[in-house]
Amino acid sequence: MAIVDEVKDEFCKRFGDKGDIRIYFAPGRVNLIGEHTDYNGGHVFPCALSLGNYAAVRKREDDRVRWFNMTYPDDGVIETSIKGLKPGDNGLWYDYQLGVIWAFGENGHEIPSGFDMVMKADLPAGSGLSASASIEELCAVIIRDLFLPDISPVDCAIMGQYSENRYNGMNCGIMDQFASAMGKKDHAIFLDTATLKYDYVPLNLRNEKIVVINSRVKHSLAGSAYNDRRSESERALKDIQAVKAVETLGDLSTEEFEEVKAAIKDPVCLKRARHAVYENIRTIDAVAALKSGDLESFGKLMNDSHVSLRDDYEVSCKELDILAEEAWKTEGCIGSRMTGGGFGGCTVSIVKKDSLESFEASMKAAYKERTGIDCEIFTADAADGAGRII
Repeated sequence: MAIVDEVKDEFCKRFGDKGDIRIYFAPGRVNLIGEHTDYNGGHVFPCALSLGNYAAVRKREDDRVRWFNMTYPDDGVIETSIKGLKPGDNGLWYDYQLGVIWAFGENGHEIPSGFDMVMKADLPAGSGLSASASIEELCAVIIRDLFLPDISPVDCAIMGQYSENRYNGMNCGIMDQFASAMGKKDHAIFLDTATLKYDYVPLNLRNEKIVVINSRVKHSLAGSAYNDRRSESERALKDIQAVKAVETLGDLSTEEFEEVKAAIKDPVCLKRARHAVYENIRTIDAVAALKSGDLESFGKLMNDSHVSLRDDYEVSCKELDILAEEAWKTEGCIGSRMTGGGFGGCTVSIVKKDSLESFEASMKAAYKERTGIDCEIFTADAADGAGRII
C-alpha cells in the first residue's frame, strides 16, 4: 500500500531506520442514520471507513513524544513531554493526540515512556467523517499496543471521547470514537449509546453503494453550536424529568414524547428534543428495515432524518441542503442525508450501482451551478477498526 510505504519512508528520514518501527491505521466513519442521538442516550448506525489516518511509530525510552504529520508538513516536528499535560485546545491536530495521552493518565493508566511518530491522512479534515476521532483512536491504539495490552478496543473508544470532552472541550457523544475503534469490514454498528451494547449488521448492499459527497465547506460556528445543541437537549430532558421518570431522551417512544412535550418550557429546546426522540426511533426502524432487505424504507428514513436535522435540530446548512435535495430527485438514489455534526461536511447517500456514473455527474453539475463550489464524491466501503497493520 503506497501510503504505508510513504509514512514509513518519511519516518526513517525524520527519525532514523533503526529499531522496532510499527505501522497503525485508524479509520474515519460515516454515520448512515442516527445523528446527534449519541449524547442523548439513543441509537446510532455508523460504519468505519477505509479512509483514515496512518502512522509509523517507534517507542522511546524517555518521556518525550515527537510527531510529524505529512498532511500538515509546515508544522514541522512537534515535540513535548507526556508529563504534566493540562487540558487545552489550540485547534491543531496534535491536541487530539495530547488529549488521549492525558486521558489515559487521568483514568489510572500510566504510560511509561513516549514515542516517535509520523502520520498521514487520506481522510479529508473538516468533512464530517470524524477525522478527530480517527486521530484519537490512532493514538489510543498505539498506546494500547506499545504499553497497555490489557486495554480493550471499547476502552480506547471511551478514552477518545473522554479526551475530546475534557481536554479539547467538545461535548461529543461516543459514536465517532466507537466506530473508529470497533469497525468491522462490510458491516455497520448498531450501537445503543446509553448502554454501549452493540450489534454488527451486515450491509448487504448487493446492487447499491454508499456514496459520500463532501460539500467542501465547514462553517466556523460548528464547535460552539454543537455544544449549544447538547445543552439545549439537556434542558429539555430536565423539563421532562419534572413530569416523568426518564434518564435520557433516548428512553422515550414517540408516543411518550408527545404526552410530555408540553413540559418543555423553551420552544427551541422542544425542537431539539423532538429531533432526538424521533431520530432515535428512525434509527431503530431503519436497522430493522435493512435487516429485512427493505432498502426503500431505509432510504425514506434517511431522507426524514435530514429534514429533522435541518428543521428541528438546525445543524444543516445551505450547501448540505442542496446536496440532499439534489440527491432526492436524482435517478438511482434510494436515500440521502447530511452526516456528522453538521454546519458543513458531507452527505451520505445509498445509490444503485447502475446509476453511479450518472448520479455523480448530475450531482457535480447541480452543486456547482447552485453554489459555485466543486464537490468531492467517493464511494465508501465499511472497514475494520483501528489497529496495528505491520
